Amino acid sequence: MNYFNATLVTIDEQKLLKKNPYVKTVSEKGITYTDEFKSVAIKEYENGKSPREIFEESGFDIEIVGIERASSSLKRWRKAYKENGVAGLEDARKYYSGLERELSFEEKFARLEAQNALLRAENELLKKLDLAERAGEEKEELKAEQKFQLIHTVIKKYKLKRMVRYLCELVGVSRSGYHRYFSEEAETKRQTRHQEDEEMKEVILKVFHFRRRKKGARQIKMTLENQFQITYNLKRIRRIMKKFDIVCPIRKANPYRRMAKATKEHRTLPNLLNREFKQGVVGKVLLTDITYLSYGKGKRAYLSTIKDAETNEILAYEVSDKITLAIALNTVKKLKRNGRKLAKGAYIHSDQAVHYTSPQFQKLVKKIGLGQSMSRRGNCWDNAPQESFFGHFKDETDLKSCETLEHVKLEIKSYMTYYNHYRGQWNLKKMTPAQYRHHLLQVA
Repeated sequence: MNYFNATLVTIDEQKLLKKNPYVKTVSEKGITYTDEFKSVAIKEYENGKSPREIFEESGFDIEIVGIERASSSLKRWRKAYKENGVAGLEDARKYYSGLERELSFEEKFARLEAQNALLRAENELLKKLDLAERAGEEKEELKAEQKFQLIHTVIKKYKLKRMVRYLCELVGVSRSGYHRYFSEEAETKRQTRHQEDEEMKEVILKVFHFRRRKKGARQIKMTLENQFQITYNLKRIRRIMKKFDIVCPIRKANPYRRMAKATKEHRTLPNLLNREFKQGVVGKVLLTDITYLSYGKGKRAYLSTIKDAETNEILAYEVSDKITLAIALNTVKKLKRNGRKLAKGAYIHSDQAVHYTSPQFQKLVKKIGLGQSMSRRGNCWDNAPQESFFGHFKDETDLKSCETLEHVKLEIKSYMTYYNHYRGQWNLKKMTPAQYRHHLLQVA
């Protein structure tokens, strides 16, 4: 046996070593080589080859074995061969194994029972591992403590205390790590940490439901800092949410849906924006679009918005139960009535829907002193920030419980206040749109 005093052999390294025909057995502490390999190694060394060359040509990874250990093993074999010949290279333990006595019927029965229990334990453990992996993210590796818990459950159920080593090897964890995990000191630390997690969970839940809007980890972090002056690490927030199953709404990727097709009679305009959404100027690039809203039992409404591309702030919006030209016109009129000062050379960007190619809409935009730009036909990415807003809006509002259009309008009004003044955004230096607008105007 060649013992590794400095570095233990990992489970993966053991599996790799076992594939080599020159290895008899391997554990986390050492390797037992075959007598054949010892003889070959001595002959190759006498022919002038180095220990590294001998081991690598025999299929060993010298990084796993270690050059110093390979050299010391070869030195020990040469000494044994010089003193006792080929017999000195043999594994002496096989001569002291003794003769196995005949087992009694009771002993044979007990062994069979143990083997059956082990098979049941293996099946249950592997099934638990498979289910746990499926419950997590795809191809996500289970953490060591999760495997320790599974092993502990199986051992306790089937009373297999003597099977710890085997079960640890089965799932790829160390036995010492298993015992350390269930030590009294480790258990005390886990209880203390769990108590801290419980306290943090209450804070996160409070923020999660702040202003009746469910949030993801990044939104929770920004709301904690902006509204409660509390700073938590983002990874810690995600860990607590995962641990206590605090699930935020995840917006599914949806294809861009047009509200209407531009007609040949209406005039389209060039794309002045070219996806340069952030130009460092407040009120210069305005994005507009219309989306449909489902509410109540099969009812439908429509929302038109104008968004400042620089600050992500919603400057004006209109809600209607009809998707007529009026919804787009009223949105622009509200922008004018709001009295928001816009930048020199400001223009409004949209898709090529019939509302925006309409001569009436284009005349109104020109009248209030705005230029006009349009996305390329069939290209949703040319107005991506506006589409992104609609996606978040639908995730974070509760329109299904609204029975009337008036209820829908109240819910939207509440959300617009929340979005502009309370919902921090990661790409706005964690500020809300309104805060970011003030920030840019101060540094301008």
